[in-house]
Amino acid sequence: MAKQLIKGNEAVVKGAILAGCRFYFGYPITPASEIAEAAAYYMPLVGGTFLQAESEIASIQAVYGASSGGRRAMTASSSPGISLKMEGVSYCAGSELPLVLVDIMRGGPGLGNIAPEQSDYNQIIKGGGHGNYKLIALAPNSAQEMCDLTMLAFELADKYRNPVVVLADGFIGQMQEPVEFPEPVAAIPDKDWALHTDAGDENRLICSISLEPEVLEAHNIHLQEKYQQMQKHEIRFEDYQVEDAEIVLIGYGVVSRVLQSVVDDLRQEGYRAGMLRPITLWPFPSQHLTELANKVKRFLVVELSNGQMVDDVRLAVLDKVPVHFFSRMGGVVPSPEEIIEKVKSLLEA
Repeated sequence: MAKQLIKGNEAVVKGAILAGCRFYFGYPITPASEIAEAAAYYMPLVGGTFLQAESEIASIQAVYGASSGGRRAMTASSSPGISLKMEGVSYCAGSELPLVLVDIMRGGPGLGNIAPEQSDYNQIIKGGGHGNYKLIALAPNSAQEMCDLTMLAFELADKYRNPVVVLADGFIGQMQEPVEFPEPVAAIPDKDWALHTDAGDENRLICSISLEPEVLEAHNIHLQEKYQQMQKHEIRFEDYQVEDAEIVLIGYGVVSRVLQSVVDDLRQEGYRAGMLRPITLWPFPSQHLTELANKVKRFLVVELSNGQMVDDVRLAVLDKVPVHFFSRMGGVVPSPEEIIEKVKSLLEA
C-alpha cells in the first residue's frame, strides 16, 4: 500500500482494521477524538461497527461484550476517560478477554489540559483498576508505530487472552507523518472459549466473579503464571548509540525523539551519550537496564511527568550507578537544549 500522510490517531484505526478489528466503542475526548472520528468513518466501510456510547464506562463494557463473542474489539480515550474505564478493564483482565485500549495521554490531574503528558504511566503500568492484574503496554513514538504497535496489540491480546494498551502522549496522537501500511492479517485465531450462540455455549462461562476464595486464588495464580510468560517473551526496546556510552538517556514516546536529537548533538561535541527507549512499558526491560548499568557511568530518565517510570529504572539498576531525573509537566515538552545542558552538568560535575 502507498504511504499516506496522516495523524497518529488515524493510523491507530487503520492499523486496527488491518489487524481484523471490526468493533469500536468509544466516547470522544481531546486529544484522542480523531480516533473516534476515524473509526466512525472507516469501520462501516469494512462491514464493522462503530458505536459512540453514552459514556466511557458504557464503552468499555461494550468492548467486554464484543470480545466475549470472540471478536477483535477496541476502545480509546484520553486520560480522564481512561480513569472511567478502569473498572471495566479490571473486569476484562479477570475474565481473560482480549481487547485493545488506546490511551492518548494529556495534561492532568483532573481535567488538566489537552497538551501532551506522560502522567498515566502509573495508572496503566501499576494497575489503575482493582485486583492482581497486569496489562501489556506498548509505547509508540511515531505515526508509523501507532499503526504497527496497534496491530501487534491485537496479536498479543489474543495470544494471552488479556487486554493490551497502546500508551501514547498527545504529541504522538496529533503528529502527522507518512505511514506505510502493511498487508492485512490473513486470519484471526480460532477462539473456542468464546460465546458463539451455539450448543457449545452451555459449557462456556465468561465472568470475573469467583465466590469461593480457593477458586479465586487458583485463578489468580493462573493469571500470574500467564504474566510471567509475558515477561519472558514480550519485552521490547530500542538502543541508540549505547555501545560506548558514558551516560544513557531513557525516555519513551515523544521524549525519545527529543532524546535521539540530544544524543546526536552531544556526540558531535565529543560527549559519549546513548539512548534507551522502552517500547514495552510493561513488561519493562529491567534485565537490559541491569546489563547496561555494568557498562555506563550514569542514567538520565526524562519524562513528561513527576517521575513515574524513573522508579522502575531505579529498581532495575539497584544503585549500581546513579539514576538522575529530568521532567516537564502540564503539557510542556522539554527542548533539546535544556536536556543537553542537564547532561553536560552531570558529566562535568
